[in-house]
Amino acid sequence: MRILHRFTSLTLMFCGTLFAARAALAADEVLPPINQRFASENAGEAPSFQRHVIPLVGRLGCNGRACHGSFQGQGGFRLSLFGYDFNADYEALTASESPRVDVKEPDDSLIVFKPTSADEHEGGLRYEKGSWQHHVIRRWIEDGAKFDKDDVHALTRLEIVPPEVLLSKSGQKVQLQAIAVWADGTQEDVTQLCRFSTNNEQVAAIDELGSMTANESGDTHVIVSYDKAVVAVPVIRPSSDLVGPKYPKVPTPTTVDELVVEKLKKLGVVPSQLSSDEEFLRRVSLDMTGTLPTAQEVQAFLADNDPKKRSKKIDELLETPAYAAWWTTKLCDFTGNNEQQLNNVSPVRGSASKEWYEWIYKRVSENVPYDELCEGIVAASSRQPGQSYTEFCKEMTDVYRQGSGASYAELPSMTYYWQRRDFTEIEARAVAFAYSFMGIRIQCAQCHKHPFDQWSKDDFHQFKNFFATVAAGRNGATPDARKEYNDIVAKLGISSLRGNELRQAIPSLIKQGKTVPFPEVYVSNRIQRSRNPDEEYPMFDNAKLLGGEVVDVQTAAGDPRQIVMDWLRGKDNRFFAPAFVNRVWASYFNVGIVEPPDDLSLANPPSNKALLDYLAQGFIESGFDMKWVHRTIANSRTYQLSWQPNDTNRLDEKNFSRAVPRRMPAEIAYDAIQQATASDQIAATMRHDVTNRAIAIPAASNRNQANAGPAYALSVFGRSIRETNCDCDRSMEPSLLQTVFLQNDRDMLSMIDRSRAGWLDQVARESKTQNTDTAELVRQAYLRSLSRLPNDEELSRSLLYIEECDDRIEGLRGVLWALLNTKEFIVNH
Repeated sequence: MRILHRFTSLTLMFCGTLFAARAALAADEVLPPINQRFASENAGEAPSFQRHVIPLVGRLGCNGRACHGSFQGQGGFRLSLFGYDFNADYEALTASESPRVDVKEPDDSLIVFKPTSADEHEGGLRYEKGSWQHHVIRRWIEDGAKFDKDDVHALTRLEIVPPEVLLSKSGQKVQLQAIAVWADGTQEDVTQLCRFSTNNEQVAAIDELGSMTANESGDTHVIVSYDKAVVAVPVIRPSSDLVGPKYPKVPTPTTVDELVVEKLKKLGVVPSQLSSDEEFLRRVSLDMTGTLPTAQEVQAFLADNDPKKRSKKIDELLETPAYAAWWTTKLCDFTGNNEQQLNNVSPVRGSASKEWYEWIYKRVSENVPYDELCEGIVAASSRQPGQSYTEFCKEMTDVYRQGSGASYAELPSMTYYWQRRDFTEIEARAVAFAYSFMGIRIQCAQCHKHPFDQWSKDDFHQFKNFFATVAAGRNGATPDARKEYNDIVAKLGISSLRGNELRQAIPSLIKQGKTVPFPEVYVSNRIQRSRNPDEEYPMFDNAKLLGGEVVDVQTAAGDPRQIVMDWLRGKDNRFFAPAFVNRVWASYFNVGIVEPPDDLSLANPPSNKALLDYLAQGFIESGFDMKWVHRTIANSRTYQLSWQPNDTNRLDEKNFSRAVPRRMPAEIAYDAIQQATASDQIAATMRHDVTNRAIAIPAASNRNQANAGPAYALSVFGRSIRETNCDCDRSMEPSLLQTVFLQNDRDMLSMIDRSRAGWLDQVARESKTQNTDTAELVRQAYLRSLSRLPNDEELSRSLLYIEECDDRIEGLRGVLWALLNTKEFIVNH
């Protein structure tokens, strides 16, 4: 979540919404911009390396990827990418063997000579002699090329004036002003030294000097970067004149609705009308339980006159096994339950992914608080306090012994998260952890600080050390339990077995009632080092929370991961609660309040910050009650709006003024086909019996499983492959293969034509004993597939088609096939 830091006088803060009073700053309180102060070569001040020189070098493009900021550098000279390592850059510029800076002959310094000569510089002319840029760099060298390293991180905040931009017409110009506020109280106009970018040039373009130009209607953010600060400035251009007093009265029965409409008022966007009962029931059933409503359920809901029937239906759905199954699958996506990454961590192939799923399912179905569920993963260890290695092995052996009554889901910890094959490197653990539990992308910070995000290389390499003491052995025990391990192995007579021979022997020994050894996850007393360390980067012996305190993980009592978990669940944490509520919101609305949902960064601010703050705070105050989030979202009028647009919101897909039709997720799509073609008896059980449901398949894999049950269909429809913990591992894009599958895939056709369990077979059998009206059968086909009754034209065309067929069942088959191939079926709307 892009909640911006509160102001303090000691810590670097970033803020996106500033007090309007900053616009009234008196001129004598702020140092004029550097281009004015250094317009003449006789400027009376000496530039600061951190405040002026390096930001200017960045503005000139010298430390970009294509120039000296590349990993190889250029011309034997390398700067930190985007210029955020002030110490390294200073050393590179002033090294004794380097001719980049010559304090005795400033004009001979290469950083003066080459950039001012297009012929001598491969990067071309970067600034003119006699320009203010030339004066700044030359004056710094002339003054002795100084750098006060104690000045690093002295920036308190970056203020942008105006803090929010309201545009009224195309071509309108707005000049942004950036004011740096330093720890010593100095305030300086640094507009000329900032980087500016826009998140949507169709709404607003911005040039390198902060001059904004209005384009089409809509809203976006302009991102301003300077030093270590990143500020997002909201930009709005209304899409109609329905703003202020002209805005119509819109119902806002919940706080969610109030916050959504508050933003829509600024945009001149009016929300759509409320959805019909059929639309609501189908939408909420699919979103919440991954299951279509049955034909009988639709008819009962339409006949119900209770004004509270929608909220009652929401409560009913939240208590079903299908809700627990689908949202367990979502959590398995976020945490990376990938079968390929779990080879050899359990004695039965494929069982680890199943146990991972069942462990989470138990907690979702019991509505265990989200922070407690995550704690069981984040701080997971194999053995409980006071438990010996032998006792642990017996406990785990019982899980696999038939008739023991033991279940992995009953264990307090789920260790498989840390036993994945791709978690051997601590860098991979840190990156995946940030995706899973914080909804942020920090992989770039392994090598450099991104110009539009706050995490530096130091931040990443210190944060990863929280996971550097986790030992996730695939074989054997902790060092202190090695004797117990050896005793167990010796007693079983398997000391000489290795690899596949050992894996084949273990299940047989379990069946014989033997206790077998298991690999452990535990906290070691030493820090694991990277196998491929950055030679230019120091090894840290401590760890640092992102934006938080430093911890010596080698002397800290207990598990360092518990420190991270306690920090995550803290009421002021900017990531944990927002990441979850944003992902849930995205599942209900097609896009997150922050989009993509796993990219909560300063340069990717929420489309509605107040809304995200409200949901996150409410989630925390509810005790991390996951059902509170679902219930709050689904009961809002915003969620229940129609997908049909009006003149003002036709193009809106991110401010929640209407429902956005979106293709069903892969698992839901496959189950919907199963249910629409199933007999009434089977269809009625699918929400309460998730056995063999696609939404309850435990693991994902990126292996080609074209002939393994529904695997091909799930692959075609983009099921998450769970390779990186990134939300992008799931695809929601339509494709030609999906169309081909629905039209003539063998699996698809067999579901329509199945005997006994199929609806068409049910109709055929019932036709022998009762004369069901053909029109009623067409209505049932519509209800079981589209969750609505056909209109008169649809009914007439269907009946005509059936009459022209030689057989009524064959005609009904054609109608059902056609319905399953409509956009209305495969799209949740």
